[in-house]
Amino acid sequence: MFAVPPIHAIVSMSIAVAMFYGFANGKLRVEIVSLLTIGAIALALFVYPMADDTKYAGLTLAFQGFGHYALVTICSLMILGRGLVVTGALDPAARALHGVWRKSKSIGLLVTLSVCLFMSMIVNDTPVLVLMIPIMAQIAHRGGMAESKTLIPVNSAILIGGMSTTIGTSTNLLVVSIAQDLGLRSMSVFHFTPIVLCAALVALPYMWLVMPRLLPDNSVAVAPATRRFLAKLRLDHTAPIYGEPLADLREKLPSDVKGWLPATAGGVVGRRVFLEGTYDDIKEAARLVSANLAPSWLLERLQRDAGNKGKDVIVGEMIIAPDSRLIGLNPRTAGLAGIALLGVHHARQPLRDSRPRTPDAPMEEGDVLLAMGTGTDLRAFAENDGLLMLEGGQEIARSAKAPLALAIMAGSVGLASVGLVPIAISALAGAILMFATGCVRFERVGRALSAEVIVLVAASIALGNFILVSGAANWLGGLLAMGLKYLPPEAVLATIMLFVTALTNFASNTTAAAVGTPIAFNIAQTLGMPAEPLVLAVLFGCNLCYATPVAYQTNMMILSEGDYVFSDYIRSGLPLVGIMVVALSVLLVFFYQI
Repeated sequence: MFAVPPIHAIVSMSIAVAMFYGFANGKLRVEIVSLLTIGAIALALFVYPMADDTKYAGLTLAFQGFGHYALVTICSLMILGRGLVVTGALDPAARALHGVWRKSKSIGLLVTLSVCLFMSMIVNDTPVLVLMIPIMAQIAHRGGMAESKTLIPVNSAILIGGMSTTIGTSTNLLVVSIAQDLGLRSMSVFHFTPIVLCAALVALPYMWLVMPRLLPDNSVAVAPATRRFLAKLRLDHTAPIYGEPLADLREKLPSDVKGWLPATAGGVVGRRVFLEGTYDDIKEAARLVSANLAPSWLLERLQRDAGNKGKDVIVGEMIIAPDSRLIGLNPRTAGLAGIALLGVHHARQPLRDSRPRTPDAPMEEGDVLLAMGTGTDLRAFAENDGLLMLEGGQEIARSAKAPLALAIMAGSVGLASVGLVPIAISALAGAILMFATGCVRFERVGRALSAEVIVLVAASIALGNFILVSGAANWLGGLLAMGLKYLPPEAVLATIMLFVTALTNFASNTTAAAVGTPIAFNIAQTLGMPAEPLVLAVLFGCNLCYATPVAYQTNMMILSEGDYVFSDYIRSGLPLVGIMVVALSVLLVFFYQI
């Protein structure tokens, strides 16, 4: 007869179930559920302490997650990832993808999936997806596959890549740190990478060839009314296209950009070229022909002044209001100060618009200006000149620091991967260097760190420790071992993986990791199996979050972008879960010779 679990084990499992329900229900924010979990653990152990403990000992257990080295490592890696994004260090890869997609949609998708997989091995999943969403939108807009057919496969590739290293996701770090606390040997950054990459080779054909066919084409539902701007390129005589005919210029421009010359140019490219296109397209056009969208001296001054003030340069859109002083003036006579005007979108006029189709035309009510400057300067410009600033603004990458950011990331990962220092130390050192070198501004650190992730990890560490010390892990491990002891090793690993996967897809992967890791450790002892492959089964199961939109934050990020519904994730994600569970179980047995 199986024994009844101790009272503290019952309490810890009840809190875990309540936490799972809170996440799955979705009525409360993740941060609230996490803080409630920490509070419940602290209150339970204060009211009814464990044997030989004082009522204050539970406070240490409940709040120790906030000082755990795993949380410090996760925050440091977030800062490192932010440094790569804000310096534009990943932009060359994005531009290369555009080139491949123009040649072949099928090969473009395969290369995109491969690039995403390898990028997310060292950069956290979320920044990689943040970079890829606008890229996939541009590719769809330029005749590639619909976003709804590519975003879920891209997200899946990112999740698989994040699964393959100890620093790929915060969940991986959590599982590894809990396992080390339980006595398992330390794992290097690429300790289990070969296993995941072999499984990825099995799953890649499905994500590439089958998954897009299972997803709807929602391009009509989500197609944005992209605003097109009239802009003026400034070239000097050293530009490669200078002095060439207009036809040569048009060959170099993005397909959706219209380019023409001033009437005085005589058909040959000189110091000025007129363009019409979206901001991203005209920015790319300027890069391709080595030109600027504003006077170079002005751009240099804005960057210098922003650096001296410790602020970021952003590009924002603002609408000319009915009482604006700019109405009737053109950009040359408007006397704009403190900002750089990059382009103008002419509003539709009730009657025929007689203005010339150039960025130098007089401005009218309803026109949208594309302006560059610091947030403070843009707001002051809008207030002083009668404009309405639209929400948001695109931050200008500090591209001069991109090589430095890449070097810092490579150094942090490299030191940890060869075992010279723990990842907690190298990642913290890398984060400090990101601040010290200006790749990430300390006052903007809030954009790098996620409060949701911080409290979620802290709550998961506390819950995992409570499950362990209360005896719940021993009880659950024994219960599972009773049904697993007659199964072959592959089936044992697959069962553990599926159990954790189910928790991950309907609750939280960090909580599933906190619950599953000590249970796997106990099952290993009960069945006489090595603990490491079972712990890795938990780690892999926590990352198989493809089947529901609530399974992981990146799943939620693409929900509205692709206009997906719940069934889209189930239809495309469940087969991938099955493929990965079978492949990983067999590979674990092969690599560990169980």
